[in-house]
Amino acid sequence: MKAPAKTLQEQLPELRPEQSLELLKELHILTREGKLNQDTRRKLKQVYHLVRFIEPLLDEVLGARGDVTLADHGAGKSYLGFILYDLFFKNRSVGRVWGVESRAELVDKSRELATRLGFERMAFLATTVQQALTHADLPAQIDVVTALHACDTATDDAIAFGLAKQSRFMVLVPCCQAEVAGVMRQHKALSIKRSALAELWRHPLHTREFGSQITNVLRCLQLEAHGYNVTVTELVGWEHSLKNELILARRMDRDRADHQARARERLLQVLEELNLQVLTQRFAA
Repeated sequence: MKAPAKTLQEQLPELRPEQSLELLKELHILTREGKLNQDTRRKLKQVYHLVRFIEPLLDEVLGARGDVTLADHGAGKSYLGFILYDLFFKNRSVGRVWGVESRAELVDKSRELATRLGFERMAFLATTVQQALTHADLPAQIDVVTALHACDTATDDAIAFGLAKQSRFMVLVPCCQAEVAGVMRQHKALSIKRSALAELWRHPLHTREFGSQITNVLRCLQLEAHGYNVTVTELVGWEHSLKNELILARRMDRDRADHQARARERLLQVLEELNLQVLTQRFAA
């Protein structure tokens, strides 16, 4: 006897009763018939996991000041921004979400969808992260900055934005870091002469992998040097994504001058040790 087909809730336990099925269809997470689109299931699981990390941060800010703002960088089709708005902001009278995306056609589609769904406190900017630093439509301070799979230096741009906007929290899932590995490749011969540790990135595959690893180490030191407490964890299991590192940064209110100075010193030491001094400005602290 054939087993009965699983319900949508059984297929997707993360689904909440108050969620907009229309939104999930528009994001192609559900088919037009309301069935789960298996091709997008993996991406959705990542977004849901990220939402679980972000919601308590939004609650904390909301409780502290009665309002909360979030900017999502490299938003793409704004999966994360829309789902956060649907689950957290929609039924509240305060709070605002901005999606920052350089591709104007994606921004236009997101604006159209937000209007159709009545998500009035969502806004989308067709701009780069660098341009967003001085964009007239953005407030001087943003409480929470997110960047999901922002490729290569886009994560660094999101960090620079968060620092400039004095963000309380930054939630970052880096992707495809290439800049540091490129610099390491240029100076590989000198590094091998100087230190046996350069064997860690002598082979091209190791250069790429180690470059990606050290990029995130430098980002964490940069954030700590600016007064943030940093936690690094897995976003989801490795079976769902190889781009799996989640960096959570919380700005601390108390004086941490000694801790910041140590992080700044360690950052400069790492850049020196790996012949990455050319990137000092990139990871400025």
